[in-house]
Amino acid sequence: MSVLELFKIDKKLCAFANKAEKMCAQVFMEIEAVAEYHQQRMLKAFIDSKVSERHFCASTGYGYGDDGRDKLDEIYSRVFEAEDALVRHNFTSGTHALTVALFGMLRPGDTLICVTGEPYDTLKGVIGFERNAPGSLKEFGINYQQINLTSIGKPDYNEIEKAIKPSSTLIYLQRSRGYSLRSSLCANEISKISKLSKKLSPNCVVMLDNCYGEFVEAEEPLSLGVDLIAGSLIKNPGGGVARSGGYIAGKKDLVEKCAHRLGAPGTGREVGATLGHNRELFMGAFHAPHVTGEALKSAIFSAALFELMGYDVTPRYDDTRSDITQAIRFGNEERLVAFCQGLQKGSPIDAFLKPEPWDMPGYENKVIMAAGTFTQGASIELSADAPLREPYSVWLQGGLNFHSAKVGILMAAEEVLKLK
Repeated sequence: MSVLELFKIDKKLCAFANKAEKMCAQVFMEIEAVAEYHQQRMLKAFIDSKVSERHFCASTGYGYGDDGRDKLDEIYSRVFEAEDALVRHNFTSGTHALTVALFGMLRPGDTLICVTGEPYDTLKGVIGFERNAPGSLKEFGINYQQINLTSIGKPDYNEIEKAIKPSSTLIYLQRSRGYSLRSSLCANEISKISKLSKKLSPNCVVMLDNCYGEFVEAEEPLSLGVDLIAGSLIKNPGGGVARSGGYIAGKKDLVEKCAHRLGAPGTGREVGATLGHNRELFMGAFHAPHVTGEALKSAIFSAALFELMGYDVTPRYDDTRSDITQAIRFGNEERLVAFCQGLQKGSPIDAFLKPEPWDMPGYENKVIMAAGTFTQGASIELSADAPLREPYSVWLQGGLNFHSAKVGILMAAEEVLKLK
């Protein structure tokens, strides 16, 4: 039985879908090659780390001597080519992991230099600009300097060179596009910024928000000169299995500082019970490279499909990618909302619900989210979200497997077609 018969997809749309898949065939092969490379690296990390059934056991209380917790850190260290890693189920989000890293690195009087333009909405409260949230970096006397991107959305190396001084403490990069239409940072750009930063300030820390970017390119940021990365386990590295958590990885002394901010000064990483979460975190990590490849194929397919339908997409289906996010510009609120409501109809969970825009904590505008996911907010699962503001673009990400994600994307497209 075909998709048309199962879900009653419009015949014209199915024709677009068939053409889109043919357009994507070569790109899909390239994605599979990268996914296979990372999947085999992940397997090697498990083998070399000698992971055993005992590492899945739960600890309680203070969690002293939790071998599984330490072994998971070792897996991440190997896969991300880090000296050390801190992987914890009690990181509440990627923003939380980034916050711990920033407070671990920065001291009163230091300046955080963000060289990739305006950061993601939820980080603005952490920094303390535009809205002064309690406990922000600003409240602790930490300064902020922003280097905007060029008119075509690329790093402005001339302005970066002017901004970084020999005394500069922390250079901050955001790999993914956030709620913007600029390109995500590719490996070459990450390497160039890292080398330039170290040339101008040899003792600075180069920190990267790695959310949505893990296992997308063959090279990982820590091999490109970045000192510290952080991200969320309900995105790429959790493989759709982790129900919560985040990670920080990089140079050993820097990760140690972060551990003392996550826990308490003096106890650091030695405390923190895993409460039975270890098995799913190990399993999620193991599946992560393959699942990331499926999410990438879903994004690429959606780019080709909506381009055929006449919409502006970024990146295009055959562009180089360094994250799993796909932006589609609809130009008005009605089509944007229709897309999200259609995507929800094609989700495995809560398909019967109709998402509406709402005042989501941490965001400046009303946001609409389509997320029929097994884990709330898991953007490695097929989901979409968008702030209701110009140019009324939606950011699509995830897909545990391409075959089901394709249906969700087609149902979203069908709702949009109804408005034409």
